[in-house]
Amino acid sequence: AAVAQGNLASLVPEESVDATLRRVFAGRPIKDGSSVITMDLPLIAENGALVPLTVEVASPQTPQSHVKAIYVISDKNRRPLNAKFNLTPASGQASVGTNLRLGESTDVRAIAEMSDGTLLAAKRQVKVTVGGCG
Repeated sequence: AAVAQGNLASLVPEESVDATLRRVFAGRPIKDGSSVITMDLPLIAENGALVPLTVEVASPQTPQSHVKAIYVISDKNRRPLNAKFNLTPASGQASVGTNLRLGESTDVRAIAEMSDGTLLAAKRQVKVTVGGCG
């Protein structure tokens, strides 16, 4: 049997996206949130080391109904969970922005956790011409 050595051992993901989703959301159902989640990021990223992303969730942000958290997950990254943003009704609006590092072309997901525990997700594919994680 062949044994991976040196840098070859690090080429496989350290955690699959499915394992990340199970670990973070404990098997809770994730519903399609594409009607309320807007993701602004390039379709083609010339430099995977710097991929701008803005996520906005159409939510009233009231104590009765608000976005508690927005998670950003890049399916093919070695560590798929890029970021978690915690929000409160005092945030005013459920809108966050960041820069991602993407090692290769991948789906990027935004998952909104609502105050009632509901999980909503939207997904966009980004084509990366030069990887940013290597």
